[in-house]
Amino acid sequence: MEKTQTLIIGAGISGLSTAAALGDADYLVLDADSAIGGYCKTTKQDGFVWDYSGHFFHFKNPEIEAWLRERMQGQDIITCEKKSFVAYGGDWIDFPFQKNIHQLPKADMIDCLHDLYFAKSNAKEEGSFLDMVYSRFGKSISEKFLVPYNEKLYACDLGSLDKDAMGRFFPHADVDDVVRNMKTPDNQSYNASFTYPQGGAIEYVNAIASAVRPDAICLNEALIGIDLERKVARTTLREIAFDRLVSSAPFNRLAQFAGLDYNDEVFTWNKVMVFNLGFDRKGPKEVHWVYYPDRALEFYRVGFYDNIFDTDRMSLYVEVGLPRDAEVDFEGTRARVLEGLAREGLIDGHELVSEHSLVMDPAYVHINQQARAEVDRLNVTLKAHDVHSIGRYGGWTYCSIEDNMIEARALVASWHEG
Repeated sequence: MEKTQTLIIGAGISGLSTAAALGDADYLVLDADSAIGGYCKTTKQDGFVWDYSGHFFHFKNPEIEAWLRERMQGQDIITCEKKSFVAYGGDWIDFPFQKNIHQLPKADMIDCLHDLYFAKSNAKEEGSFLDMVYSRFGKSISEKFLVPYNEKLYACDLGSLDKDAMGRFFPHADVDDVVRNMKTPDNQSYNASFTYPQGGAIEYVNAIASAVRPDAICLNEALIGIDLERKVARTTLREIAFDRLVSSAPFNRLAQFAGLDYNDEVFTWNKVMVFNLGFDRKGPKEVHWVYYPDRALEFYRVGFYDNIFDTDRMSLYVEVGLPRDAEVDFEGTRARVLEGLAREGLIDGHELVSEHSLVMDPAYVHINQQARAEVDRLNVTLKAHDVHSIGRYGGWTYCSIEDNMIEARALVASWHEG
């Protein structure tokens, strides 16, 4: 039987960051796919550069950004000041919606401001995400944007999500913020500026991988079981004994691999269909992405790679949220997506010259008290056997790519300190 000190499941950002932090230590990285990157893979086709979905980087830690850039010599890294909008009533208003209601038609603006002013915010009664938006923003802002948009994104009843399911990524605002923004715009958010490599998100993955031993990355090898007592992992190719195991696989799958008794019903998520579309000529300028709350439209967000790269052909990513058990109908959805893009005026006689599509499953995990409690309970057993579940899916959380790197580094540092 083969033996390694640290067995790492998943060659995405979290797994590779763990390996990179281990330096010269003994480790193996396994991934079921044929290439590294997880959801940060990039497709380059017919002169277009598309990620598996829009991955834009918002670094808060200068050391991490500098570390990555040192390993990206010769790669042009573009820095953009975000330009994002909400499509509403045949026009675009600045994002976030709740801070820019003064840009709405007069009657809609009055409704939103009135309901916001009289909203009865009471944190004790905010048991869910749905409760939170109604309590803090009132009926009009909630029903014109926050509820329909997030229902399209999460493809679920928002009452099933925790009030802080999006954590620091949700743009909060109170009456004072909204009124102040009418005269002095301040739409700053965690991603007010972002960076993006000329070669796509995979270039950041490659930068991390440059600090990982190539012979320690084992592709086309899937985990199928873990014997916690023996500390042995079974894969599609072999058995591997380990001292510790780090997994970025979805938490419920890790629990299944480890043979734990767990409540599978509390772990829910949605799928996202991504259509990467390349057209023969330019479309709207001065925009990076647009949010679409209109339930009559198939998609909830459209992003513009061409306005990042400053190219002369429109290059879009279009995202469609689906329940986890929904059947995937690429052809039918694609047709409705193109119809919607035309209806919104994004395409007008444009010729589609290249395309790429995929399904992210899982895409967004649904965060609620029941799932968190089950994760906490099961982690006691896993950590007792030196098994660690990290990352967005491994932690069953909502976080950034930089957060994943920080978490992986902190985990490895804790072993050295121990």
